[in-house]
Amino acid sequence: METRKYFWLVCLMLWATLAVTVSAHTGKDEDSRHDYVTISGVVRDSETQKELAYATISLAGNAAGTVANKDGEFLFKLKDPLKGEEEIEVSYLGYYSAKFKVGEKDDKKKRVILLTPYTTQLSEVVIYARDPLKLVQEAIKKIPQNYDSEQSLLTGFYRETAQKRKRFINISEAVVKISKTPYDKSVANDRVQVLKGRTIVSQKASDTLAIKLLGGPNASVYLDVVKNSDLLLDEAFLPCYRFRMEESAVINDRPQYVVRFEPQVVLPYALYEGRLYIDMEKLSFTRAEFALDMRDQDKATQAILRKKPLGLRFKPQEVSYQVNYVERDGKTYLSYVRNLFRFKCDWKRKLFSTGYTVLSEVVITDGKKGGENDIPRRLAFKQNQCLSDDVAHFADVDFWENYNIIEPDESLEKAISKLRKNRIQTE
Repeated sequence: METRKYFWLVCLMLWATLAVTVSAHTGKDEDSRHDYVTISGVVRDSETQKELAYATISLAGNAAGTVANKDGEFLFKLKDPLKGEEEIEVSYLGYYSAKFKVGEKDDKKKRVILLTPYTTQLSEVVIYARDPLKLVQEAIKKIPQNYDSEQSLLTGFYRETAQKRKRFINISEAVVKISKTPYDKSVANDRVQVLKGRTIVSQKASDTLAIKLLGGPNASVYLDVVKNSDLLLDEAFLPCYRFRMEESAVINDRPQYVVRFEPQVVLPYALYEGRLYIDMEKLSFTRAEFALDMRDQDKATQAILRKKPLGLRFKPQEVSYQVNYVERDGKTYLSYVRNLFRFKCDWKRKLFSTGYTVLSEVVITDGKKGGENDIPRRLAFKQNQCLSDDVAHFADVDFWENYNIIEPDESLEKAISKLRKNRIQTE
């Protein structure tokens, strides 16, 4: 087994200055000129009234969608004229899905969507009679028939944030186009283009340790575990893991096998541990939750660290991922990618270390099929690029127009307001 390729890199470097780079976005979507209706609301548990973070909101039978923020709040924009027959579907792991009709007055009210926990127990015989390794192997063999066999061009919204302790020091966002080749092809020719983006960075001198995600928006390509088999689902590497069945779950009203996996061998590089959710009927992968094995700190560091200042000590604490898929018209499509880095940094002569958290997420908000849906290589976002270096700063409140985005939660809104105020004061 050759040395494993790690694609997701955290780059630590000292900035000579804290000026925000400003540049024009690389393109403009024609759809942004159309009228749209905005549907807003909050998703809650019907019994406890607790907000359901990152619930999925989509237009039934359509590629359009978004996710709720960590407060359960969402903002969903429909670009096409209302026909009075559109249905919005709201779903969450372990809950029955809910649907409601779209009305012309939706712009003027905020909905409260109550989801009911799924309580039906599936037969233990059905769950535990399956050999977990063979189940994963069967699901891998079914990838060509369960996933898109055509070239597609997706629209997505990407956000990355960096926090020093609990304080935000960097926030970057972008609308992206994602060109994906069929699922029986390699990810090598999949590309991402930034259409429109913005960033804001702390102006404090004490925040000169900058955390940058190299190739950040490309998460939608390289974290697609079904298509990028090198990450988790390469059959040659399955023997490196121990698999076991866990209690079943329900996603989008469809019962799921849940397979837990963890390393069972020691290799020169870090492996992963986590869960795979597999649709019981189709044997398609519908969700993957996994994290880098942190038991060997040197291996974990080698997996994610690209560059750091001389004398800085880097201590990774958590590197975790979540990848969601959605079923539509008999096929399964990528819908959401989220990854989290937590680490501590300290200088050799300092007594205390500082904790940092870097979070990025991509939600697929629309898409279309067709062989012509490609992104020229010259416009593609490169793996050695940092989003915060290539987009404009926060300014216009209507910046996103009718693009679907992930609604900022309360803490993020406060951070944006504070960072913007500090930037204006220092100019």
